[in-house]
Amino acid sequence: MKVLVIQPKIGMGDMVIYLPYIHAISKQCNKSISLMVKENSRAQELLADDEHVNEIILLDRNDSKNGIHDGITGFVRLVKLIKSKKFDKIFIFNSSLRYFLIAKFAGVKNIAQYPLFRSKDNIVISAKIFTENELNTIVSTQPNLILNSKKVLDAKSNFDPKFKHICLGISASGPTKRWDIENYILLCEKLNNYVPCIFYLAAGKKDKELVEKILSSKLGKKFISFENLRISETLPIIKNCDFCISNDTGWLHIASALGVKSLALFMDSPAVAYGKYSKNINIVIPDGESESSTTHNTLGKDRISVEKVFKSTIELLI
Repeated sequence: MKVLVIQPKIGMGDMVIYLPYIHAISKQCNKSISLMVKENSRAQELLADDEHVNEIILLDRNDSKNGIHDGITGFVRLVKLIKSKKFDKIFIFNSSLRYFLIAKFAGVKNIAQYPLFRSKDNIVISAKIFTENELNTIVSTQPNLILNSKKVLDAKSNFDPKFKHICLGISASGPTKRWDIENYILLCEKLNNYVPCIFYLAAGKKDKELVEKILSSKLGKKFISFENLRISETLPIIKNCDFCISNDTGWLHIASALGVKSLALFMDSPAVAYGKYSKNINIVIPDGESESSTTHNTLGKDRISVEKVFKSTIELLI
């Protein structure tokens, strides 16, 4: 049976969160599957060593509605593309009528999809319930990013055991979700005074200003930046880290899926939805908030103190 999974959400974090369900589908089919995702999911790099996925098809749709798969012309293109690959079954992790009709017009006989027209959901719960109902089996929410073991061992050879190696997810999708970079600098100073550390800056080219601030601090030589690395090059490094401290960003979810114990700073995004699905994630929320009240528009970045994060880190790291 030839199977396609359509996962149209954007970003690395969401891609990682869907991994348990993609893996479960592949395992039940007893073969690798095709995966349709947007380019900024970074699935091509994240899943390069994953035997459950044999093909990644890029879905080109965007908010400007000028992608090659947007509009009526894009609809027709997707129908032709999917039809040409002769899939027996499609799993659609989305409630849009558009994807259902595309699958129908492409001649796919077996279509599994979220309930149509659902506007809001918990990303993890919805995916779990949908997959379990379709496969008739229990599926863990814990993701697992699969890496080539040689890559992991090669990266480990550069790790000095005299230090604690800590990944820092300093990036975020917006300023209200990003703990102040000066806080990260103060935190690293406190941690390094407590135990010798090497810090890895999980950030991209758009975070150049943040990276430069840290590298120019008095602990600058203690930091290694991912700024100029490909995502695939960072994965074996993160896998070998002892700990991760991160904003709610894709790097947090990557570290968790690589088995790295992580401390997540939730200040303006849903802590329950994005912080409770993995055994590797521990969360910090703003003072005066509960886990359930910490969500969009909480605007709590100034209510998470350096001391609070430091104490939580030491409890988990040492």
